[in-house]
This record gives sequence, structure tokens and C-alpha cells, in this order.
Amino acid sequence: MIKPQDINPLEDNTMHIDVFNGDADGICALVQLRLAEPIQSKLITGVKRDIQLLEQVSAQANDQVTVLDISLEKNRKALDRILEQGASVFYVDHHQPGEIPQHPHLKTLINTDANTCTSLLVDQHLKGKYRAWAVTAAFGDNLIDSAEQAAASLSLSASELKKLNDLGVCINYNGYGSHVSDLHFAPDALFRELAPYASPFDFMTDNAVTYQKLLAGYAADMSQALQIKPEYRTDRIAVYILPDEAWARRISGVFGNELANRNPDCAHAVFSYTEQGDYQISVRAALNNKTGADELCSSFPTGGGRKSAAGINHLPLDQLSVFITAFEQKYR
Repeated sequence: MIKPQDINPLEDNTMHIDVFNGDADGICALVQLRLAEPIQSKLITGVKRDIQLLEQVSAQANDQVTVLDISLEKNRKALDRILEQGASVFYVDHHQPGEIPQHPHLKTLINTDANTCTSLLVDQHLKGKYRAWAVTAAFGDNLIDSAEQAAASLSLSASELKKLNDLGVCINYNGYGSHVSDLHFAPDALFRELAPYASPFDFMTDNAVTYQKLLAGYAADMSQALQIKPEYRTDRIAVYILPDEAWARRISGVFGNELANRNPDCAHAVFSYTEQGDYQISVRAALNNKTGADELCSSFPTGGGRKSAAGINHLPLDQLSVFITAFEQKYR
């Protein structure tokens, strides 16, 4: 466990700013980096769908900004501003980046392969030093094969592997919601709970209160979700609409993963209601054909994501049939 005296403040009034997605991948990526380099930093994060996080960054010359698991394309304008202000940026991600700017103060580690995630990229960067956290994140992103492959060098038992899977799923589950108030833990608070532990097994043992709260919340919400019948289904796609309740907003993303695992030949879309009176959608490509989710969602104004998992932040209620038609055409 990292102790306060182990944390090195930056010199010369340089600020370090950590910007990360509030899901398992973003959090576990930062856990790895801060275990490797324990420093005091300002944390900027939010619910999983809050991806334009660089807009919240106010930087100046010599500041160090680390960006994890948010789309460069969706944050390009703010990134350009931060670089112009003289800050250095380390950007790690697995979403479609658009055109990556060339700048002497920008270092990128970006790979859009459908079988990788930000935490696995950080694991490569750190040469496997905290690999169990990367495995946890990969399970959270439902990259089961990739997680198991990464875990092979750790010589874990089946029981230990399942524990990492359960933890990853629960951390990921905690990131979903319209607002932080929907979540069991604010993502920055959850990061602080995890960050002291070099091993996720130590966290699960020493911080059982936090871990058990995540497990119990996930089990209760998933139990309710599994009672929902599909709004539309074929042999290739299935569409589910969840009720307008906090539990449904929390489970929306991982419910899609669970559906994908249960029917790996089928693509799934899970609809939730937003406070603006429209839909938020989580899309999961079929596990046996992990392509097209990013293209489908990006064809709508507030959509984006990666090949195997993507989403739309706002879809008008009267566009339900339009989406279903596009969804069916994409995976026919």
C-alpha cells in the first residue's frame, strides 16, 4: 500500500492533472500509472458518458496532463488549447482518435484494436508491473479473452481470475448513470479507494466495505434488469428499453455486456431515459463479430465509441424506429 510520505509533489509549482474516464478502464489505467509514479495530482473525471473532460482542464506552461480512456477526436479542440498553453500531455486511449496532432509536447499511446483497452496499453507501457489491475480493467470492458491472455503470466487460479472479473465488472458498473448522484461512488472517490493497493486482491481484502457495496449494488440492479423483455428482437439484434430509474441508469452499460455474453452471435442495444426527455443508448456488437458499433453510433449526432462497444448520449424519442432500422442494417 502506498503511504502519504511516498507521494512526491512536483517541483517548481508544476501542476499534474489526471483526466480519466470514470469506468473500470479509465480508473484502473490511472491506478497503474500512479502506483508506478506516485505524485500529487488534480483529478478530473465523471460518469462514463462524460467524455469531453478536457474542457474542464485549465493548464499553463510546464503543467503535466495525463489523459486516459477518452476520445481524442471528441476532445481535440480542448487538447489543442492545452498544448497551446504550454502544457505537456500524455494521451492513452483505444477509441477512434480522428487526426492525431503532431506536437512536441504531446505523447500518445493509442490503439483502436477491438481486443485492447486503455489499461492494457498502460500495462504494456509499464512492462506488466501492475498487470492484475490491467486484467481487472479488461474484464470490466468485457474483453474476456484479452483479460485471460494478459493474466496467463500471473499464474492465477480459476477462483482468483473470477475475483478479478467480478471486481472489473463492478468498477465498470459503478461508472454508469446520468449524474454522479446515480452512482454508488463518485469515480474520483473510487479511484482514491483503489489507488493505495499494488494488487486488486489486497484491495478486496483490506477494503471489503467498498468492495462489498459494489458487489451488492451490481447484483441487485442486474437482477431487475434481467426481468426486462426486449422491445425488438431478431436473430442478429436485440433492443431493450430500461425504465427511468437510477438503478436502470447504473446497470445500462454492463447489462449490455451481460446480454452479449449470454448470446455472443447477437448485437444488443440498451436504451435508458435521460433527464432531457430523450434516450441514451449503449450498443454492444456481437462477441463473435466485434465490429461496427462505433460506426453505427457515430452516424448519430451525439454518438461514438469503439468497434465492439459504443453509445449515443442523446436520441430523440421519435427516432427509436430510425435507430432500430440503422441497427438492423448494420448487423444484417
